[in-house]
Amino acid sequence: MDRTQEEMKALGVFGIYREGHKVMAPYRKIFNQITLAFVLPLTVIYLAEMEISDLLFPRQRYNYIYGGRDTTSLKDWTLYILFELGYYTSFLIFSLLSTSAVVYSIACIYANRSLSSFGKVISIVPKVWKRLMITFIVTYAFTFVYLVVVIVTLYLCLANSGTVPALLSLILLLVYAIGIVYLTIVWQLASIVTVLEDSSGVKAMKKSRKLIRGKFWVALAVFVGLDIPVAVIQFVFYTFVVYGDFWEMWKRVLVGMACLVLLVPIFLYQLVVQTIIYFVCKSYHNESIDKPAMSNHLGGYERLYGPNEVQMEQV
Repeated sequence: MDRTQEEMKALGVFGIYREGHKVMAPYRKIFNQITLAFVLPLTVIYLAEMEISDLLFPRQRYNYIYGGRDTTSLKDWTLYILFELGYYTSFLIFSLLSTSAVVYSIACIYANRSLSSFGKVISIVPKVWKRLMITFIVTYAFTFVYLVVVIVTLYLCLANSGTVPALLSLILLLVYAIGIVYLTIVWQLASIVTVLEDSSGVKAMKKSRKLIRGKFWVALAVFVGLDIPVAVIQFVFYTFVVYGDFWEMWKRVLVGMACLVLLVPIFLYQLVVQTIIYFVCKSYHNESIDKPAMSNHLGGYERLYGPNEVQMEQV
């Protein structure tokens, strides 16, 4: 890509959306292959969990979500927990694979580096996703601690009746919502930092917080703009597929397939846009986007996994 840093710095919400489409268009074949290999399974797992868990574990889900009276056995709860662990593990794996492949591809485009085949992209994934795993685990740990603090504080507020505790609880919920959104944006940008720089985990989170300063509202608007259609599709899937007993089966299957078809490109586009926001934030802070240095960094992955590339292309 031939955009200057000044042009990248000036990109707003719609400019970032347009840039995402512009970057992907010439390499549609490779991005379609990434979609079929990683993003499509990720989306199938995401939607299938809602339907399967409701079919196999309706009582456990009700108790977990709505706090209903627990009449299930220990064995049922064990099976449900194992199922959820399997789901989150599978979802995490394909999230790592999708992020690695997409971020590497976009970085190659911006560094004017050859992106000739899907085999070349997939040969990089084994190196990148291990670094991403560290960042993901650190992020989940931060989120878990944050949730525990919020829940304990909220419980202490609600333990006392009265207007003041109720008001404090509402304020706390608002602060919690803002905090979780901020953590999500920082985590998404930290994933890009992990792939494109020599940092991971806490270090990548710190760098992400630094980059997002001054561009937080732009990043927030971009992510919300993409999260809204995801929420709508999820609502439709829940209403007409998971809880669509009032419909014939073929109609539920048709709606489910439509949700899948709509959700796949959104998930892919989210990853592309996250990478572009990284370059926008770098430009905003006047951090030089050194294309030769970035090309060398990406080439380091290729040198480590060069033989695999040949093997994948032969396959």
